[in-house]
Amino acid sequence: MEQTENNIARKIIHIDMDAFYASVEQRDHPEYRGKAIAVGGSPEGRGVVATASYEARKYGIRSAMSSRRALQLYPQLIFVRPRFDAYKEVSRRIREIFARYTDLIEPLSLDEAYLDVTEDKLNIGSAIEIARQIKMAIREELQLTASAGISVNKFVAKIASDLNKPDGFTFIGPSAIEAFMEQLPVEKFHGVGKVTADKMKRMGLFTGGDLKKLSEQELKQYFGKVGTFYYQIVRGIDHRAVQPHRETKSLGAEDTFPHDLTVVEDMHAELEKIARTVYARLERYSLKGRTITLKIKYSDFKQITRNQSFPYPVGDLDTILHTAKQLLAATGPEDKQIRLLGITLSNFGEAGPVSDKPVNPQLSLFDFEG
Repeated sequence: MEQTENNIARKIIHIDMDAFYASVEQRDHPEYRGKAIAVGGSPEGRGVVATASYEARKYGIRSAMSSRRALQLYPQLIFVRPRFDAYKEVSRRIREIFARYTDLIEPLSLDEAYLDVTEDKLNIGSAIEIARQIKMAIREELQLTASAGISVNKFVAKIASDLNKPDGFTFIGPSAIEAFMEQLPVEKFHGVGKVTADKMKRMGLFTGGDLKKLSEQELKQYFGKVGTFYYQIVRGIDHRAVQPHRETKSLGAEDTFPHDLTVVEDMHAELEKIARTVYARLERYSLKGRTITLKIKYSDFKQITRNQSFPYPVGDLDTILHTAKQLLAATGPEDKQIRLLGITLSNFGEAGPVSDKPVNPQLSLFDFEG
């Protein structure tokens, strides 16, 4: 059981809005209600789905998917351009509701946050009751639904909020955490990507219970430093405090490939997938960055990064992908064996719609050995 410095069990709530952008659009536009809609870019170009309504998700449409692919899955899909000002205003009002109960609020994006209600302003004393009241206030005041996860630490609360979406409400108490983590599929662990999950399954590790059979040293041997994290989290141990002033310093995505890439065209294809994921996350968090960084890891595990800075914040898919390809080209990728590629944006500027400005900045290249 998580303990605070005063030996009191923490009470942590994770609130996650349900299909946030799409739900705001359906609330504000009655003609979209009950319809499959996707908030994001047009399928005519390189558009990406930022958020899909639950009606659209029935057809396999999801965030970070190309808009063109989404349209193929459901030709009647309605595309809606993002209205970031509207989403930011709704987010502000949601945080006002949170602030009625606690000042320990850690926003993760416009649509989700951790709350530490170990000591709450209204002396309610029950995290379960506080979560109920927050969900009710969001429904009554904003005509939207949120899912809540309640537990004694951030990791378990976040998983709990995702279990019964939409309009979910899940409490996982101290005595239930270890049993819950043991039955959880490995792909549900935050921080376990597809490649790692596939590796675990090849090793016969399908659930948290399977991971728990390995010692910390064995997990580190198989998965590196993150093995310690797996060792702790499968036992429900997460000492991270809610950080009220947490700022996003960077945002990105990367992928480790089943086989080393040796052909530039294959590298470009993988970069496009990664760039789409990064773009969708930028839209979700309403962010733009002035610096784009490409990460490359070779078959011998040598790692380098290259970055390019801009005089103004950017975040459109074309710029991200074009820049990543330029940075890759500058490394001389021909006949190299690449096992991992990643793209990150940092040095964030003011939030808002992604830039459509043409770009022709100077390259700024730096090497870092890892």
